[in-house]
Amino acid sequence: MSYTIHQAKTQFSRLIKEAEAGKEVIVTRGKKPVAKLVPAESSFSRKDLAGSYAKDGHWDDDAFDPLTDEEFVQMGLGYLLDAPLVPPPQDDRSK
Repeated sequence: MSYTIHQAKTQFSRLIKEAEAGKEVIVTRGKKPVAKLVPAESSFSRKDLAGSYAKDGHWDDDAFDPLTDEEFVQMGLGYLLDAPLVPPPQDDRSK
């Protein structure tokens, strides 16, 4: 069936039911088709969603190596090079 945008807005719930039933629902602007309502594919799980991002994750072998002094400066963290280290806590048990 074909519906204008106005008809689709006012009868949206019914059109969704038609699409779920397998009927072709076309939305038109004037006489020009602009959209088609179709039933969604089977649902997916969160595991499927997480797995779809797994293929995008990649890094170099040295990604977790410590930074060199030059890399610190390039990243704008050169001020950390001369910062004093925090001394280890004193053990007060020796008193």
